Amino acid sequence: MDESTVVRAVEKRLFIDGKWTDATGGATFDVVDPSTGAVLCAVADASPADGRAALDAAVAAQADFARTSPRERSDLLMTAYRLLTERVDELALLMTLEMGKPLAEARGEIAYAAEFFRHFSGEALRIDGGYQTAPAGNARFLITKQPVGPCLLITPWNFPMAMGTRKLGPAIAAGCTSVIKPAHQTPLSMLALMEILAEAGLPAGAVNCVTAMDAGGVMEPLIRSGLARKLSFTGSTKVGRILLEQCAEKVLRTSLELGGNAPFIVFEDADLDEAVTGAIAAKMRNMGEACTAANRIFVHSSVIDDFGRRLAERMGALRVGRGTEEGVNVGPLIDAAGLEKVRSLVADAVDRGATVLTGGEVAMGRERDTGFFYPPTVLTGVPREAAMADQEIFGPVAPLTPFETEDEVVRAANDTEYGLVAYVFTNDLRRALRVAESIETGMVGLNQGVVSNPAAPFGGVKQSGLGREGGSVGIEEFLETKYIGIAVSS
Repeated sequence: MDESTVVRAVEKRLFIDGKWTDATGGATFDVVDPSTGAVLCAVADASPADGRAALDAAVAAQADFARTSPRERSDLLMTAYRLLTERVDELALLMTLEMGKPLAEARGEIAYAAEFFRHFSGEALRIDGGYQTAPAGNARFLITKQPVGPCLLITPWNFPMAMGTRKLGPAIAAGCTSVIKPAHQTPLSMLALMEILAEAGLPAGAVNCVTAMDAGGVMEPLIRSGLARKLSFTGSTKVGRILLEQCAEKVLRTSLELGGNAPFIVFEDADLDEAVTGAIAAKMRNMGEACTAANRIFVHSSVIDDFGRRLAERMGALRVGRGTEEGVNVGPLIDAAGLEKVRSLVADAVDRGATVLTGGEVAMGRERDTGFFYPPTVLTGVPREAAMADQEIFGPVAPLTPFETEDEVVRAANDTEYGLVAYVFTNDLRRALRVAESIETGMVGLNQGVVSNPAAPFGGVKQSGLGREGGSVGIEEFLETKYIGIAVSS
């Protein structure tokens, strides 16, 4: 399919109770290609009433969906998995157009997204419980698992398909109905996923999708309604705090995957080629627009010059351009605000004494006259008081800071309100285990720059979130434990 055909082919209305429907009053909003600034299409702009209709459909479908067999839910997910893998090229092109990432990376995300459905198709068959004798011997304890109930799922723009399947996979496997709201910047991937789920045999009302510009106006009434029993959100810590307060009123189960400020630590004994490759993977995935992106790169002072030179050579060789073009490695940032944030953070670091090794507006400027492009940039000597040391960069900028001792770098790594992931490069096994256990994060990559895997638990500590997604524990977030006491003697 060409670009215009793939955009025309996807539904652009709300998906409620198994049917495509216009938003109230026919309201729409534009979806923009971040590489050109051009409007791709318009999609339905849901009102609070539309959101309530979607939740009502999920509530009405909950009892019947909870009664479906584990095998039925497993088969549904496997069918959706096959459809995703069969349509990887058109889905990847759709994602590149609305989000900007290069086609090769978009294809990788579709494959990654499909794996969540395959993984949770197996977890649907492994929902377990327990049976035990009471300590006094006069009763038995029967432990069962039941679906939490209707769920509200809110996904971000940076991984518009994978963050949807990471939430929908366990919800469907557990027997929970849901209302999902994708980010307004990237609704098309989620709408395409609704078409796939419907084709896979999803019962009406089991998953409902509302697209909206006013996320808070549509979702807050649903959170406060008392009809939903769970919220799962991926996004900024700022918004996560607001949602957590809203959930408190009705005591909703919450899963929050929030911001990150990942330290990437290179010790003096590390294999520098391996560390540079890991840094590219941890920094440049999705143009650096990822909560798992290496945000603070600490390099031992004895190797920082060599490491910086190698990293600058590799990053400087990456090709910037529209993601649909052949050979492009780095696409645009999501919007003008994202671009301006990266510019200001780099300017602040340079003003505080950092040196630009490659990229930056000082060295390269913008790659194009249109679109939200920023060149891959390496800064060295970034002081710890720089603004980028305390907030997510969300762009293709690698800031290097020297350190001397293990204790010093662990303290620096933990000096943040975030705790999602850390990366450690060393060939000393004892040091690797010490540092991995000492760093306050939910995940650690040892000599590797990518930790995300559908079969592993994903999530953070501190203000990086609550709960885990993926792995064998991911489905537990959508299940309630029920204890049934059975008297066996009078």
